[in-house]
Amino acid sequence: SGQQAFLLEESDESPDIFSLKVGSLPPGESASIRLEYVTELAVQADDGLRFCMLAVLNPRYQPQGPSVQVTSVPASLVPYSLSFSAQVSSPRPISKIESSCSLEPLQYLNADQTQATVKLGAGHKFDRDVELLIYYKDAHQPSAVVEAGQASAKPGSLMGDPAVMISLYPEFPQSVISSRGEIVFLMDRSGSMDCPMNRSTPGTRISSARDTLLLLLKSLPMGCYFNIYSFGSTFEHVFLTSVEYSEKTMEEALKKVNRMAATLGGTDILQPLKHIYSQACIPKHPRQLFVFTDGEVGNTKEVTDLVKKNAGSHRCFSFGIGEGASSALIYGMAKEGGGHAQFITGADRMQPKVMQSLRFALQPIVEDISVSWDLPKGVSATVLSPPITAIFEGERSLIYAQLTGQSSGEADCSVTVKYSLDGHPSRSQLHFNLKPAEDSGLTVHRLAARTMIRSLESEKRTQRGQQDEEMKKKVVELSVQSGVSSSFTAFIAVKDNGESVQGPLVRRNINSVGIGIAMVGKLGVIRSCPKKLMFCRVHSQDSPSVQLKDPLLQLVSLQKASGCWMLDGSLAAVLGKSSEEVEKAKPPPVMWASILALIWLHAFKMDAKEEWELLSMKAASWIKAQNAPCVSECVEAGNALLGCGVKKEALGLSGLSTGFSLTMEAPQCRKEDTEVVD
Repeated sequence: SGQQAFLLEESDESPDIFSLKVGSLPPGESASIRLEYVTELAVQADDGLRFCMLAVLNPRYQPQGPSVQVTSVPASLVPYSLSFSAQVSSPRPISKIESSCSLEPLQYLNADQTQATVKLGAGHKFDRDVELLIYYKDAHQPSAVVEAGQASAKPGSLMGDPAVMISLYPEFPQSVISSRGEIVFLMDRSGSMDCPMNRSTPGTRISSARDTLLLLLKSLPMGCYFNIYSFGSTFEHVFLTSVEYSEKTMEEALKKVNRMAATLGGTDILQPLKHIYSQACIPKHPRQLFVFTDGEVGNTKEVTDLVKKNAGSHRCFSFGIGEGASSALIYGMAKEGGGHAQFITGADRMQPKVMQSLRFALQPIVEDISVSWDLPKGVSATVLSPPITAIFEGERSLIYAQLTGQSSGEADCSVTVKYSLDGHPSRSQLHFNLKPAEDSGLTVHRLAARTMIRSLESEKRTQRGQQDEEMKKKVVELSVQSGVSSSFTAFIAVKDNGESVQGPLVRRNINSVGIGIAMVGKLGVIRSCPKKLMFCRVHSQDSPSVQLKDPLLQLVSLQKASGCWMLDGSLAAVLGKSSEEVEKAKPPPVMWASILALIWLHAFKMDAKEEWELLSMKAASWIKAQNAPCVSECVEAGNALLGCGVKKEALGLSGLSTGFSLTMEAPQCRKEDTEVVD
């Protein structure tokens, strides 16, 4: 008929993939496509908000499906360029914006620095993800954005009424680490885990994962339970069921961790999850699941639905490794499992981010969460977000609400969130007024609609019967009203070219390289990784110790499950001393060794404190439990031996007694070179 049709719709596999069909595009003509999307930016470990524009779309692993052929295209042959600019606005002043790519200088658009713009540096080849990390001043202060409704929409509807978005990012006090819990690690061992972590270092993803598991196992508290699963096309587990953490079980687990290789094929994460959830939970030990993967799967919705179904019995912490890890899978598992999601890309080290999440998992559970509103007379709030079921340090909670009723434009309001942490009541209150934000473009309304649509779709997939049709009807109504896509709706554009096509259609076979990328809707180059890279670790089949080049990991590998270190040649080597030098002192050897290790960490590895802080706390607790009278003298002598001046309080050993006579020949040093402790 001469008309030209375009169709944009969500993939059935995952809500973060869209396919665009341009229909009968005439020869020699081009099409310009403009997409808009709204999404919530995730908070990172250092309080930054992360925006990522993916350059890589990994092949989606289909369980029991055909193998995927991957084509590698050199960056020099990429047939397109990318220009990119970002305008950032916030209720809070913007302090800085960082990126793994070259950026032009940040430019502020107003005096209070709440609006800024930044552009990608010239010459970017789009051969890597474009990642922005946005930092705000007063990051932990709650904020509210009130947005006026759409003038043409029906009053009383979501788009016709004002909407408010409340952002809560509480800062918790330092809390006691709980020794209760069942910690389950689920590690990806598919072939792509043999790829390098980044372009500048030789280490592979699987080697970084092994080092991370070493830190995790050493940092677990005595008295908890744990297990380790690994998966690819099949899955394996270290123990039949979770076991109590002890020196014996830790050593047994480390032996198997050291032999882990990326040899299990594809990325079928659903089957090990089903096996984990089939295991009975241990009374008074809440289950915490840590999931590590660098891939993408074709059954994302099925995976996240399974996590949601079991959300009442566990929390799920997820980690996306490398460029191309599925954002829908990583964020979806954490959100449905009441946990925390993190991405490890570029030059990021896996260990700090994972150890931060372990701190969250070992914190006392936040309970008795309630949200209350104080609004002017005649105004009511209908909360559109799912109830807040978990609050973690370092995690933000967003509340969307529809405001109904009439009031003066600048009436004062407040929202209060109350909760209990480790038996202590806490509250966070935010005051705001009903004056709408200017030029918001209905962003808050659409984010609220997106939240409702995702929640309804998830309910639809977990229920049966007539209610499914009711859910579908609500989703379609919301989607059409707000202009936000769903699994039941699509965007269709029709252009009338004026002339109908004459003659029969002729089939022409064309080279598909490069076209498949456009068809799945994410601009980018699909890169392949070699199945085997020439990096090796030396280990013994009957010993869990690994020859690690990193002195920090060497020290960590020597720590016992209880938190102490043994006085031997291996420890002396890490400290840069001979066995004779460290053995000259006469206090209890294990006490002396543990204090030396703590001093070394605090003196020489403060830049990696996030990685060793938990195991340091465990060591300090072990030392305190010994009730030895020589701690102060050991710290003083240890500082003299290692040539540093770490205070006893910094080691977490304040309040311990003194009075033991310590005999030791310290290295030759002047009094003014050594800080006397205590």
